[in-house]
Amino acid sequence: MKLGITKAQHHTVVLWVLGACNAASFFAALQLVSNLAPEDRISIKRGTALTALGFVYFMSLFELLNVTALFTRFGSRFRRKYQLSSGDVLDITNKLVSAVQAAFCCATGAVVCAWSCTRDLVRSSHFISEAYAWFGAAYFFYDIWSMYMVHVYMTTTNLGYRSKMIKPPKKESLPSGDAINDVTCDSTSDTVEPAPCSGKQVSFFAYCKHEPVILMHHLFIGGFGFLVIVYLRGGLGDCVFGFVYLMEVSTPFVSARGILSRMRLKSSRLYVVNGLLMLATFLVCRVLSLPYVCLLYSRAIRLPYLEAISSLPLGCKVSICILLLPQLYWFYLMSSGALKMLFRRTRPKQS
Repeated sequence: MKLGITKAQHHTVVLWVLGACNAASFFAALQLVSNLAPEDRISIKRGTALTALGFVYFMSLFELLNVTALFTRFGSRFRRKYQLSSGDVLDITNKLVSAVQAAFCCATGAVVCAWSCTRDLVRSSHFISEAYAWFGAAYFFYDIWSMYMVHVYMTTTNLGYRSKMIKPPKKESLPSGDAINDVTCDSTSDTVEPAPCSGKQVSFFAYCKHEPVILMHHLFIGGFGFLVIVYLRGGLGDCVFGFVYLMEVSTPFVSARGILSRMRLKSSRLYVVNGLLMLATFLVCRVLSLPYVCLLYSRAIRLPYLEAISSLPLGCKVSICILLLPQLYWFYLMSSGALKMLFRRTRPKQS
């Protein structure tokens, strides 16, 4: 008698293993900091463990969502409904993980601001600020790998169901969950125009040239930003970093915008409402928050606004500029895109 395991059973086991790893890493991280007093510091040993658990958490969550979307009946129905390729799926799961990380940041920022900003803006601190710096640093380096994987799938194996559709797809045109990884370029397809496929693996350096701004942003936040919060600040300015954590309030709306775009729902009312919320939260939490923190600092040291900023150490002023300039650039791109969409909607009504 020959015993075997079906692909469906294999994928079910993988889902359970990934889910267990994800939940265990999260609760282990909570257990590491559960006995700390508010003003305790995070030791290197404890912080290293938090970073390792962060890698396990974010990578297992990404893979858990991918397996669910690519190899389950629910995922198959979802892909057929919105005609998603494997590249689209990976991009959606990447954005979902980003939204989860943003929720953690917002919770951290809320705790830090409630504790530190109401006591001493400069000298008061809460352990959760350092704890999540250790845990969350893993996300920024994981996300570089994750975005690279999305880029590879979108440029080499994505059949382009979103933008290259020339006929409604047949029932057989979308690969099933078990065959999604077997997608190849087909120049004879009668349902979609084939996407470019050179057969060569996209190099990581080519990806770095393709997305330099977001890559530098991740390296700055995950590397230098981590060092500032954990070491270089010397226990000062915890309230400021609480506002930096709260900059992630806009990220779920940015992620939802990308997900709705992949699902070809740009013409829906939900897309418009989400876009307005994204612009509002991005403006308040990412563009205006740092100038507001400088205002709080000027009041704390009782100096005029510009004099207070000029009194900051050179490293602080450079860091603020490095953190703020990409936000201005991205807000400009979002605003210009929103204006273009608004004019497209008004022109048909006028005609």
